Amino acid sequence: MSSSRKVYGTLIEKLEIVETAAEGVCIGRHEGKVVFVPFTVPGDIADVMLVRSKKRYSEGFVRELHQKGESRVEPTCKHFTLCGGCKWQHMSYDAQLSMKQKQVSDNLERIGGVEIDKINAIKPSPAQLHYRNKLEFSFTDRRWLPDNEQKTEDTDYRGLGFHLPGRFDKIFSVETCYLQGDYINEIRNTALAVAREQNLEFYNRHDHSGFLRNLMTRNSSAGKWMVTLVFGYENPELISQYMGALQQKLPDVTSWIYIINTKHNDSMDNLEYEVFAGPDHFMESMEHLQFSVSPLSFYQVNVPQALEMYRTVRRMADLQGNETVYDLYTGTGTIALFLAPTAGKVVGIEYVPQAIANAKENAVGNQIENAVFYCGDIAKTLNDTFFAQNGRPDIIVSDPPRSGMHPEVIQQILNTEPEKLIYVSCNPATQARDIALLKEKYQVVEIQPFDMFPQTFHVENIVLLKRI
Repeated sequence: MSSSRKVYGTLIEKLEIVETAAEGVCIGRHEGKVVFVPFTVPGDIADVMLVRSKKRYSEGFVRELHQKGESRVEPTCKHFTLCGGCKWQHMSYDAQLSMKQKQVSDNLERIGGVEIDKINAIKPSPAQLHYRNKLEFSFTDRRWLPDNEQKTEDTDYRGLGFHLPGRFDKIFSVETCYLQGDYINEIRNTALAVAREQNLEFYNRHDHSGFLRNLMTRNSSAGKWMVTLVFGYENPELISQYMGALQQKLPDVTSWIYIINTKHNDSMDNLEYEVFAGPDHFMESMEHLQFSVSPLSFYQVNVPQALEMYRTVRRMADLQGNETVYDLYTGTGTIALFLAPTAGKVVGIEYVPQAIANAKENAVGNQIENAVFYCGDIAKTLNDTFFAQNGRPDIIVSDPPRSGMHPEVIQQILNTEPEKLIYVSCNPATQARDIALLKEKYQVVEIQPFDMFPQTFHVENIVLLKRI
């Protein structure tokens, strides 16, 4: 590990920002070293204050901007730079797409040794704002104050908003968020106002005490809204008092749900939810499929773009009606069920039990009988016994987490030798690493990036590989 020395206060005057780097940060060069500077764009010229320096690079922030790069635009959100969600709001959308395309091609070429002439132009998101259908906010009894808010004796520190990047205990109150539909702001601001009026106890993340913990909102394409409140302890009287008041003030919310979480973290895995009012789910459509979305079920947050991704997977698969398709890391079975009508058989494998339960429910609800789902460690599940039971795959679709595929899974793919592998990834770096291991038997035929998350540096990518 390279050593680090304290350089806070060192100013580099008129540093030119020349290109983007990993994690959406841009870079300049000074005295032979790379300088990482967030919230900049290529072409910016700025005075940069250093915060740390290592042997090969330094990190800093903009102290004064002298010249704006061509792609710099005015951020929409007043919380920009404070919130970690939309770190590219200062960059034109065309520039965002260009940089995401470059991120994919650079990783595949440098790490995977892939010829990038096979890459298609990135597919933009139909919406650049208000594209999400789910958000989670946190209550706090000690909100983080922005620089322009002065502390006074009357300052109300109770808040509801997002965590500062990398800080579990620092939460700032959000006035307006542009990620979900406009109604989200009325829901959140009303929830905060009523909680203050009723003088309810807000959560403290240091001693893990307090009544109000989290607020989660979901909405459907058809305009249904679901609000889930998470409380730190059971108190039926306070729950009824608070949620009843919210229900009266927010009549367009169709489902009111609550969860009791006494754990020392905000994860809702394995927690039970209770219905306060309305149905416990809403229905979402994707072409021929209907999905039941409940408070804790997984569903793509950018539905129109997810649909385009699934259509691309289907086109790449080019199914003729008799193939056996394995869908690895199937989640709630969305891709598997999307392919089922044109396949002979689809086998989905996932290690999360609740996801597999949802996948099976979705198959039944859509009357799909040629899809089966298994819960287990994929690296251990793929073996001769499993193949004897389900048939060897003609095509494998793999959509792993950001960490990529386990080496044993890659080896099983190489041993099994399906005709095609369609690799869906949210991390081009680990995808490229895995493709490099697959190259002994597979060649890249097509690369299709997607922008699922505008205003962020995240990019999805689909690679079609065929057996050599």
